[in-house]
Amino acid sequence: MTHELPKLRYDFSALEPHIDTRTMAIHHDKHHQAYVDNLNQTLEGYEDLQDKSTFELLLELEALPEEIRSAVRNNGGGHFNHSMFWRCMSPKGGGQPGGGLAEAIQASFGSFAGFKDEFSAAASGLFGSGWVWLSMDGEGGLVVTTTPGHDVPFYKGLFPILVLDVWEHAYYLKYENRRADYIVAWWDVVNWDHVAGNFSTAKLNLGLGKAAEWAKTTWQRIEDSWAKLTDS
Repeated sequence: MTHELPKLRYDFSALEPHIDTRTMAIHHDKHHQAYVDNLNQTLEGYEDLQDKSTFELLLELEALPEEIRSAVRNNGGGHFNHSMFWRCMSPKGGGQPGGGLAEAIQASFGSFAGFKDEFSAAASGLFGSGWVWLSMDGEGGLVVTTTPGHDVPFYKGLFPILVLDVWEHAYYLKYENRRADYIVAWWDVVNWDHVAGNFSTAKLNLGLGKAAEWAKTTWQRIEDSWAKLTDS
């Protein structure tokens, strides 16, 4: 299997004025493409790994040959994280979630405003480059975490449902060094319908067994649902 750059379900300009067209084009077609290309190059000569999804490679990272482990972690992580990031945004995004996700946020953070403040503070305070996540733990609770580089939450037994990219290439052309302004603008494009779907699928699969099996089954079902949307 050759890993491929996913197509966006919206135009580069669709998230204006919150995220500008040029940033989206460079971020997707240059930065993300580079991670995909580097991942494919890393896996050359490892035929037993070429049929695995990016998610499976990252989930089984410690079992990979040591000589490619770091490259898969960085480039596979870059591919996985960006693929999720694009899905978590929409031209029709913003506002607040409803239903079970809203109730879970209330239970875990006291209110949507409390969650938003904690998530934004984590994004602003993350030193250097990385990602900010809303994830589900093994008990069904929600937590805000950050990861450096292109690391992923399931290294900690968490399942991600929402992610924000705070690498400088995600915002510097428009916001320069004003990361806080980028974070404020990003809330207006969050695709809560997609995040709610991630939440529902993760919740449905709780108790399947070990954390790795829960994560693997959940992500496969999310991928299947996304494929149906893309094909429609």
